[in-house]
Amino acid sequence: MKYAKSAILALALAAAPAMAADGPAVGATVYGPQGNAVGQIVSVENGQAVLDTGKHKVPLAVSMYGKGDKGPTITVTKDQLNGMIDQQLAAAAAKRDAALVQGATVTTADNQTLGTIDEINGDNIVIDINGDKTKKVTLLRSYFDATANGPQARLTMAQINQAMAKTDASGSAGSSTGDSAANK
Repeated sequence: MKYAKSAILALALAAAPAMAADGPAVGATVYGPQGNAVGQIVSVENGQAVLDTGKHKVPLAVSMYGKGDKGPTITVTKDQLNGMIDQQLAAAAAKRDAALVQGATVTTADNQTLGTIDEINGDNIVIDINGDKTKKVTLLRSYFDATANGPQARLTMAQINQAMAKTDASGSAGSSTGDSAANK
């Protein structure tokens, strides 16, 4: 999602004047086209400066920031930027929800096949691990993204296996929740 935000925002921010060679600094307040504060830079690394609007943390290429009298600038207002991110997040959630259907094959964040979706109970997605109906894992809906190949868990196979092992040790017969797996 981090790169999707940058790609879409690139079009809206393409007109930004070039920033000084040293670029935006952590802690700097960023201003919009009318001179109003948009947010604050919270990190800068690998050519990206993350702008915290108070609602979203938005990674933008350092080259998208201009230099104004008060400090770094971008070509959109805080409301416009938040609106763009809200739209992206809603579109991604809709795409994810459309991909989460019974029988869909789920992959992990490290591109391994986890299994198929057996049940969907609200926000709980129950997956038969590698098609084995006796070995299941339950992950929360928010731990998935939609990819060109179908739903993908935001967890690696190692994280899921580690959570499953801890759950098995506590006597829960091979089932794990997304909360257990996600905290690894």
